[in-house]
Amino acid sequence: MTKNLTAFFPHFSSPRNKNHFNRFQFSNQYKMLRHVSNRILGQGLRSPATPALRMYHERVVDHYNNPRNVGSFDKNDPNVGSGLVGAPACGDVMKLQIKIDEESGKIVDACFKTFGCGSAIASSSVATEWVKGKQMEEVMSIKNTEIAKHLSLPPVKLHCSMLAEDAIKAAVKDYEAKRSKLNGSADASPLEKAVDA
Repeated sequence: MTKNLTAFFPHFSSPRNKNHFNRFQFSNQYKMLRHVSNRILGQGLRSPATPALRMYHERVVDHYNNPRNVGSFDKNDPNVGSGLVGAPACGDVMKLQIKIDEESGKIVDACFKTFGCGSAIASSSVATEWVKGKQMEEVMSIKNTEIAKHLSLPPVKLHCSMLAEDAIKAAVKDYEAKRSKLNGSADASPLEKAVDA
């Protein structure tokens, strides 16, 4: 191709100009490749594509920006139950802990640490708010559908509310296991049976 052009453009015949021509040709090929790839991806050169926005409900945004009850308790405390659950599909991991008053059987405090998306963090935050002040039997009735409905989670984020429900059940189960170990009883309590169901 260079020989054909040198017939019409003799100044390309010198070695210096040939290198300049090759750089010019490479530059144009690069621009063409970039243009074609942008067109394939739907990003025209003159009108950049607007990114797809996922709108979250204001409750999700609020609990994500201002999560309630973030932290952790001593897992060796006999009055603390810890639940650690994860979702292999998305990589979310949730640790939810509850502190129970021995005499009344009520959950006096709850906290969480979550590594995951905004919906997972919001689900954890809501779960810790909902379990406070309730009896152990009451928290077992909290369902992921209630959390998802409260946060208006889209179907693709329902697994986040499922993690919260599973974390609550795991924390209760952990607390019951500690209590039975301390009491030295081999029999499972009625609450443990409910957790296993």
